[in-house]
Amino acid sequence: MKEIYEIHAEMCKVFSNSTRLEILNLLRDKELSVTELIKKTKLSQANISQHLSIMKSKGIVTSNRKGKNIYYKLTNPKIIKAFDIIRDVLTEKLKKNGKIVEEL
Repeated sequence: MKEIYEIHAEMCKVFSNSTRLEILNLLRDKELSVTELIKKTKLSQANISQHLSIMKSKGIVTSNRKGKNIYYKLTNPKIIKAFDIIRDVLTEKLKKNGKIVEEL
């Protein structure tokens, strides 16, 4: 039984970094290349690759090569459901505290 908690904690580490959350959101409903992710996030190739490697090792994303490009996509659409639930809780908390963030 403890093993499931350990696996859960490992997967949740992806949610503990703002860059990985941004990547998750960008991959929400589509497959993107590393180049596209670099353009959208304005981060370096090394930085994006490091985060994608972590996400791949946790089973969050999968990759495939098409020609010279490597494309990434989510392994399971339920990951976005978890992302959205956490985002909804945060939004409700901010509204309750009178700090409505329009970007959310």
